[in-house]
Formats: sequence, structure tokens, C-alpha cells
Amino acid sequence: MTALASPEGDAELMIRVREGDQACFGLLLQKHRGGLVHFLYRMVQNQGVAEELGQEVFLRVYKSRETYEPTAKFRTWLFRIATHVALNWLRDSRNRQTPQSIDQRVEEEGPRREIAAAGPTVEQELMNRARLREIRQAVDALPAKQRAAVLMHKYEEMEYVQIAKALGCSESAVKSLLFRAYETLRARLAHMI
Repeated sequence: MTALASPEGDAELMIRVREGDQACFGLLLQKHRGGLVHFLYRMVQNQGVAEELGQEVFLRVYKSRETYEPTAKFRTWLFRIATHVALNWLRDSRNRQTPQSIDQRVEEEGPRREIAAAGPTVEQELMNRARLREIRQAVDALPAKQRAAVLMHKYEEMEYVQIAKALGCSESAVKSLLFRAYETLRARLAHMI
């Protein structure tokens, strides 16, 4: 792994962007865009809006280039901006649209991880998909901050300290958010155990 491909390299790339290197911004965009848009999609539950918000996040990153200081991991800083953008969009009642059906969301999300040929039967696969849809629906129903914390913790594998910085709260507040979220999910999904 090269220095520029490492997490520490992200901060170095951003410092180069601060100094006027446009190519480094392209590298950061290429590296983080997919995960960021997926996170935003899980927050706002609309692919088109997630794409737009992703552009907004990177626009804010670019506009902040001159004041960027590598005090936290670049990814943590990026997700902090993304979380604020998503929460602001969710709060803005003008942008509220009728929720899509789960079937529409699954179609928009596209294919999931490939399953080996010697894998489950068609019936098992249908059951697995139904369970995943039910889990996604339960996560999507969480309050926005709890959902953001769960997505960063479970799907982005961020540590409490990183989530705290991204959400602008203390580690103990993150633990509390996650505790309440996981309790809610356990209650909603108890029949699956």
C-alpha cells in the first residue's frame, strides 16, 4: 500500500489539494465517492438525492480546502460533513417525499454480493433477501442520528471516537445512541432470532 493510498495518505492528499493540486482532489473523490454515496443513500433512502448530496459534500470539502487541518482522519472529517448534509436534508420538510417501497429500493440498490455457485437454494436465497430487506427497513426506521451512528459503526466500521467526531458529540453520547438503536433493532427483529 502506497503512502497516498493509506488513510494517512488521505490527509496528505488533502494538504496537496489545499496547496492547489487538483489531481489529488480527483484521487480523494475517486477513493471515497462510492462509500460516501452509499452512506448518504442509507440516510436519505433515495438514490438521486444521495448522489446530489454526495456532490454537495465534495463541494464543501473543496471549498474548505484552504482551511483544512489534518486534526482527525480525513474519512472522519468527510463523514462529519456528510452526516450534517444528510441530517439537514432530512430536517428540511420541503425535500420530504413519499417513501419508496422496499421493492423499489432493492431494484435501485442493484445486485448485492455475489453468492458462490454451491451456495443456498433459490428458496434460501429468497428468504435471505427478505430478511435483509426487513433488517434494512428496521435500520431505515431509526431516528436519523441513531441511523447515522449504526451505519457508521456497522457498515463503515468506524470506531466510537470517529463516529463522535463525525456526529459532533461525545463518545458516551455515541455509545448511548448505539445502545438505544440496537435495543430498538433487537425488539423489532426479535422474531428473526
